[in-house]
Amino acid sequence: MLAGRLADRRHFDVILSLAGRTAKPLAQPVPVRVGGFGGAEGLASYLRDAEIDVLIDATHPYADAISMNAAHAAALSGVPLIALRRPAWEKVPGDQWIEVETIAAAVAALGAVPRRVFLALGRNEITPFAAAPEHVYLVRSVDPVDPPLAVPHAIYLTARGPFSEADDRALLERHRIDVIVAKNSGGNATYGKIAAARALHLPVIMLKRPVLPEVEGVESVDDVLAWLDHAVTSAASRGV
Repeated sequence: MLAGRLADRRHFDVILSLAGRTAKPLAQPVPVRVGGFGGAEGLASYLRDAEIDVLIDATHPYADAISMNAAHAAALSGVPLIALRRPAWEKVPGDQWIEVETIAAAVAALGAVPRRVFLALGRNEITPFAAAPEHVYLVRSVDPVDPPLAVPHAIYLTARGPFSEADDRALLERHRIDVIVAKNSGGNATYGKIAAARALHLPVIMLKRPVLPEVEGVESVDDVLAWLDHAVTSAASRGV
């Protein structure tokens, strides 16, 4: 969304950096760079070599390594940094959340009695659930899970959000799901499963957000644009 809004502003040259974990990312209206930089030092070198004026950390709330590298690289290079961090979902009456710190704790929270589990996690994060093969797992991911989870009973769906509450409720009912394992991603695109779980009185094992670096941050695309406009105005007033 941010890239799309910035593409219309001719006074910005935008480069969108993707980690490369999605095989077929959505087409973007700005130039795209795919792959890592070689840690914070590599990113700092890139910022200097490419003469970047502003770094925006708009990564997923759980991609803490990327956010840490961005903060370190900004400090090393002297490039101003703004973080776009959408607010976490808040628990409301009717929610049955079991909040855990780690994926391993989420596995343990399932218990030993066989359950039908909807894993609403990234495909690179489900491997630890092989330690609990007694459950039946429903896995939804953007790209196919390869290799599949090493359990006897797993169902795989490939789909890209957003997902509505009605669609997710139908999904949970169709697969007779007993419990959901999810991350507190925030935003509207994947909130459907949380609202559906509330309506169906299902528990949600919720992975807490990681600790992120303390940098200047905003909560919306509009806030980023306002911050950028202010930065441009300030630079112009200084004759930059």
